[in-house]
Formats: sequence, C-alpha cells, structure tokens
Amino acid sequence: MDYRQLGSSGLRVPVLSFGTGTFGGTGPLFGAWGQSDETEARRLIDVCLEVGVTMFDTADVYSNGASETVLGAAIKGRRDAVLISTKTGLPMGDGPQDWGASRARLVRAVEASLCRLGTDHIDLLQLHALDASTPAEEVMGTLDMLIAAGKVRYAGVSNYPGWQLMKAQGIADRHGWPRLVAHQVYYSLIGRAYESDLMPLAADQGVGALVWSPLGWGRLTGKIGRDRPIPEGSRLHDTEQFAPPVEAEHLYRVIDALEAIAAETGRSVPQVAINWLLRRPTVASVIIGARNEAQLRDNLGAVGWALSLDQVKVLDAASAVLPAYPHTPYHQQEGFARLNPPLV
Repeated sequence: MDYRQLGSSGLRVPVLSFGTGTFGGTGPLFGAWGQSDETEARRLIDVCLEVGVTMFDTADVYSNGASETVLGAAIKGRRDAVLISTKTGLPMGDGPQDWGASRARLVRAVEASLCRLGTDHIDLLQLHALDASTPAEEVMGTLDMLIAAGKVRYAGVSNYPGWQLMKAQGIADRHGWPRLVAHQVYYSLIGRAYESDLMPLAADQGVGALVWSPLGWGRLTGKIGRDRPIPEGSRLHDTEQFAPPVEAEHLYRVIDALEAIAAETGRSVPQVAINWLLRRPTVASVIIGARNEAQLRDNLGAVGWALSLDQVKVLDAASAVLPAYPHTPYHQQEGFARLNPPLV
C-alpha cells in the first residue's frame, strides 16, 4: 500500500481508506448500504490491515452512531494501528442542539463520538456539511480548542463550497489556528465537478481530497450497462433518490470505456475506476466500501498497477462534461485556456 501526505499536513494516509457506513446499518439509506455486525466488521478490518489500509472513515450520523460503535468495538486492542476519521454536523435529532457546528454542538458531538469509538482522540475530524448559521470564526476557534485539548489531531470538512473553505483558511491564518487539511468530496468518473473550483483551491491551499463514492453511488460496479438495467437486489433501487445525479447517456459512455479498458488490463470495472482517481491531483485517499470480504478484496485490487497514458486519455474523454459558468469559456476558447491551464 502506498501512503501520501494529507494535504500540507504531516499526517500520512493510505491511498485507499475504508468507509464504515455499512457497519451497524439501519434505516432506508444505511440499512441498504450494509448491516455488518461487530464480528463481520472485525474481519473486514483484518483484511484491510493485512494490506496496509489503516484509515477508517465513519460519521456520527451513520445509523445514528451505530457505525462508530461497531468500529470502536472492532478495533479494540489495536487502536494504535489505525487512523480514525469521523464527521459531525448533520442532524442527529430534532432538538436545536442536535445539528450544526456551533461550539456547544461540536464539543458535545466530539465527546459522544469518542465514547462510541472507545478512544481518547480522533485522528481526523471533519465537518460533514456547511452550517451557514454559525460564524466561521466560532467554528474554527472550536476546532483549535479541540486540537489543543488533544481530543482531535487534524481537522477538515466535507461537501463544502469553495469560498467557505477559503474563508475558514483565512480565519485560521489570521488567528494562528490550525488550518483545515482535508476535504471529503464526491469525485468519480461520472461526477467530476470537484475539478472546477475545489481541486485548484485544494492544490493552492494544501488541502488533501478524501474521495467518497468513487464508484458513483454503485453505478460503476460493472453490474450496470447499456443492456443491463439495475439488477434485482441492488441497493440502488432503495437509495438512488439520495445519489448524485447523472445523465443516462453520459453514464453509459463512461461504462463503455471502463469495460473496454477492464478487458484490456484484465482488471475489474471498479478497479479501473478507482485507479483513475488515484492519478488525479490533490487526491490523498480514496474511500472504498464493502458489504462483504469479496467486494473488499476486489476494491483493494485497484492498487499495485497503473493505467497507461492512452487508457487515461480514453477515460478522460468519455467522462468529460463541459463545466458551468464561469469555467465554460476556459474550456471553449483558446485565449481563456491559455490564461488558466487546467491541473488535469
């Protein structure tokens, strides 16, 4: 397993991380993802550690805390061998203090996560979504306090608008507080919006990308194609309403390219899709998920080899979408493009 620096921090993370949204799954979304109990979770973690996948991503909102609880039990006795990444901010109840990133909410949420995880510190705490009702200075000051107290090692965000992330970095610099070092983002061959604003910001500000849903919400597993509708038993039947949207023809064009390259390389469609992501600028780690050991081992096969430049170009072309304004002219007109060459 290769390791990369997380943004401009000193934290080294594996290029593949394991997402534990399947642990203790309940409800219409997380129950459809998976329902791994402590025994199965421990086995999946064993497999990860065997190959050097040492970072495990969770969130307090995953099955109302059950994911953190199962993860904590499954790593008991080997805390020093793993990195724990968790998230908070989304609603955990209907009360006024049950959501957001106020000082009161963050302090209480971190204490609750530490209890469920059975640990005294969180390696990476990420704000799960922007809380527009709490001043950014309060948020960053609270993160500084939690880091100074030793309860959090590093801080990041997830699903943030670029201008808010930049604002947070500016506040941290002004006060001498720790900067955000990670942004957990949706990025896949059928969802490349990250590249327009967030990727250049990350490169400039030293923010590492942790990629969620690298297989496009299960659409790039190799089970779906032009002549293969969503199979019976697929979680997409129950969860597609929550998924990032994609136009059907664009999806099939990407799948056609993936299947052709999978045949050339002798790799699976998911392995090709994840390998492409690992070549992208600012990507520190791709978060893989699995409901069972077979799925996990297949996803782990995304590392240890590399797509050729020609294969990358095929995938780039098949997945390219003209971005929204103000980025459009930079892709359409030579003069604009010369002023602002793309990172990728």
